[in-house]
Amino acid sequence: MYSKYCIFRLIIPSNKYKIKFHQGEKTLEKTILIVDDEQAIRKMFEAAFNNAGYSVILAESAEEALEILEDNKIKVMFLDLKLPGMNGIELCRQIRKENPIACIYAMTGFGTLFKLADCRDAGFDDYFLKPVDLNVILKTAKDSFDKIERWKKK
Repeated sequence: MYSKYCIFRLIIPSNKYKIKFHQGEKTLEKTILIVDDEQAIRKMFEAAFNNAGYSVILAESAEEALEILEDNKIKVMFLDLKLPGMNGIELCRQIRKENPIACIYAMTGFGTLFKLADCRDAGFDDYFLKPVDLNVILKTAKDSFDKIERWKKK
């Protein structure tokens, strides 16, 4: 079985390695976490963000995303809302407890199932309906990293 953890287009066998740097957790600059249960969506985002110069870590479930975030402080995330097991709204709530400054974005193909108000209450910064416009998503990522950089200077 191949990866749960993909970074820089490398496939690492699951449960064998974790993304760890030196001791403890590491903030990964210009790294984006994509959480979606559909492989085609994950790969599309990975290619678009890699081509724009970002590193990408992929997760296919909320539980996998939380495992990745245990050891890595990722500041920009795009989460599908309809995931197997824990949904994206609950995942966002859990991430916000540990990482209140992260820029977290909801993505869904089920606009009537997940309401914008629910997403805002959970802590999402914005909400995108699938199919998403990649140019809008790329601009959102750039704006997010710019915002985080400004916050660091204060």
